[in-house]
Amino acid sequence: MVRLTREQSRQRTRERLLAAAADLFTERGVTGTSVEQVAERAGFTRGAFYGNFADRDGLVTELLRLRTERELAEVRALAAGSYGQTRDALAAWHRDRAEHAGDWLRLRTELWLHALRNPAILPAVAERERFARGALADAIARELAERGVRPPADPAFLGLVVHALEDGLLIQRLLCPEGTREEVVVDATDLLLRAFTALAREEDMQ
Repeated sequence: MVRLTREQSRQRTRERLLAAAADLFTERGVTGTSVEQVAERAGFTRGAFYGNFADRDGLVTELLRLRTERELAEVRALAAGSYGQTRDALAAWHRDRAEHAGDWLRLRTELWLHALRNPAILPAVAERERFARGALADAIARELAERGVRPPADPAFLGLVVHALEDGLLIQRLLCPEGTREEVVVDATDLLLRAFTALAREEDMQ
């Protein structure tokens, strides 16, 4: 058996606490989950929890950061080829994650609500949202540049529009799945890119 170093053991403990918290927040909500419950679900004591996190808010902030970074890393890894290749890869990615989309939305909603009730951690949530919007803005600007057109508005604003659309479409698909494809976000982004392209070309002709 390979013996873990102190740092490796601490990191494994931290990962198990985060995984337990994600499950419990999804099941019971953040306000319905105590530090003791997180520690017990992970197989540790309160001491192990406080050896890794200052409090529950610190755990929420770290969970948001890690989930955001992982999701963006996955999407960026898919965006290495042409837009057509990227579009197909993203559609497949959305289909693969559809099975767990409900759990992710419940968890994300719980984290939002906790932040709104606890303004001290709102900056961490806002940073997560700006991070996601910035990645979308970069992708939109890059795609429009490849099409030879200028963005019809500030790319940051376009990133905000697409990000908000993603959230709304995910909620609608989970509430009313009939007639809504798993890759509906990709379909909507396609539509917006065509509209952005047409608008930019129309403005160039004026």
